[in-house]
Amino acid sequence: MKQVVREIALPIFNIEMEFTECRFDTIEAIVSYFEEQVRKHRAARYIATFNHLQHTTGLAEGIVADDIEAAYNIVFCFGFSLQDAEQLATRPRSIGVCHCNGRISVSFVEAPMPVANALMEQWAKSLLLDEKPHLLNPGRSGQEGDALPAP
Repeated sequence: MKQVVREIALPIFNIEMEFTECRFDTIEAIVSYFEEQVRKHRAARYIATFNHLQHTTGLAEGIVADDIEAAYNIVFCFGFSLQDAEQLATRPRSIGVCHCNGRISVSFVEAPMPVANALMEQWAKSLLLDEKPHLLNPGRSGQEGDALPAP
């Protein structure tokens, strides 16, 4: 038997905005938007949407900060390759959407694939009213350094 424990830093992307800055009126509409983005991208696979607030408040010992009004995780996987078994420890991906203090917070753990980060960041920033959604280069291969192919 071989056992390895690795300690790695996990950088987290987070963007916060007021509802007045967002092109959607509800957290549920934002969650639906992310689900749609994942479903239409050929390199992504939608898995589930997890209502984290509902889960935690349903536990007798569950503790939720007073300012959290809604909390969802959109669970999905990107993948062009599976290099080794250890990669499974950091998959699938999740985008967190939280309604907190009347604000919207979107967060995710950055992926080791920079182009996946760029795409998730693009999805998050496209929630802003003044941000124009734009596609990454659809003609590239999806290899490291390339933009993920468009849906």
